[in-house]
Amino acid sequence: MSVKKVAAFTPYFTEDEAGQVRAAFLATRALEGDASVSEFIVRATMREVKRLQRKHNQGRSWEPVPAGSLRHGQRTRDEIRQRDTRE
Repeated sequence: MSVKKVAAFTPYFTEDEAGQVRAAFLATRALEGDASVSEFIVRATMREVKRLQRKHNQGRSWEPVPAGSLRHGQRTRDEIRQRDTRE
């Protein structure tokens, strides 16, 4: 069995979002089997990736994107304001 290299991501949550993530993890870790909040976030994220693959890519995996190809950092205040007005 080979060990896969772990790539690091840093998601940014609002205080309210982070509180809900922590609460959901603590409330369900024994029921869902998550050993850590990181495992919980990875599982939830990959579930969303699979949903998007089904919806937008005929259920197929996308070609991996190399590290360093994505924008770094948090959204700007204007981007957050625009997002919040759409929700």
